Amino acid sequence: MWMYLGLLAALFLGLHNLCKKHAVQGNEVFPVLLGTISSGFLLILPLYIGSLYNPEYMDKIHFLITDIPWKTHGFIFIKSAIMAASWVLAYQALKHLPITIVTPIRSEGPFFTFIGAIIIYQERPNFLQWIGFFLIIFSVLLYSKIGKKEGINFKRNKWIFAIIAATFLGASSGLYDKFLIQTVSLNPQTLQFWFSWYTMLILLVILSITWFPFKEKRASFKWRWTIPSVGVLLVLADYFYFKALQDPEALIMLLSAIKRSQILIAVVVGGLLFKEKNKRKKLVPLFGIMLGVFLILFS
Repeated sequence: MWMYLGLLAALFLGLHNLCKKHAVQGNEVFPVLLGTISSGFLLILPLYIGSLYNPEYMDKIHFLITDIPWKTHGFIFIKSAIMAASWVLAYQALKHLPITIVTPIRSEGPFFTFIGAIIIYQERPNFLQWIGFFLIIFSVLLYSKIGKKEGINFKRNKWIFAIIAATFLGASSGLYDKFLIQTVSLNPQTLQFWFSWYTMLILLVILSITWFPFKEKRASFKWRWTIPSVGVLLVLADYFYFKALQDPEALIMLLSAIKRSQILIAVVVGGLLFKEKNKRKKLVPLFGIMLGVFLILFS
């Protein structure tokens, strides 16, 4: 069951990435990010209100947001800080790079998660899983060659380093999620509510320094329908992902790989929507990444 939940998370993540690309094009990144997180928070807020006034009913329908100690709040704040840094870097990179380049680099996330799962959680891969992961990494290297044809030098472009750093931080958060769900025993909605709350606070601090004081930056911000869509789709993706992690048999390295199937939507559909170059050539490494994911699932 947890694999099917992972595939649902991948579906919503793929749609989320398409909306995100549209939201940040020619736009200020930080207010877009705040808008997406706030939209997700407002979606979950009724669950919190319901949990305050009618906890029995919310528990019955499995949407209760539970009371947690301050120590657990500290754990969630750490996740918020990690993901805020990852998103800031990823949004900036997405603003300056084609989605058909950004998404495959983000697909390296399972490799970082793979290493962490072995070291931290003692998850043991088999032969086919090894092949699958290295096939994914090799395919991403092929994307770097294609990217140079679009005027993107992978060694000198600072946005490439930004998206790599964002990918590493995102993978670290994925490993941390397993700790929060299985060891701290947080349910998905409780984690999502407080994570959104602390992330909004962090972004408000950043915006109070980099955006609110500058009239010209505020004037250049463009509101788009995709901004709240990004937040809603992310909440749905995370909910199914966290539900999958609640299964004691779920392997974080396989879930991380399954989520990468979102790139099929981002590269094929996104490439058509945003009129990006070399779409046919990008299908070759795309096939390699999908084959890698298949080998992991098949194993």
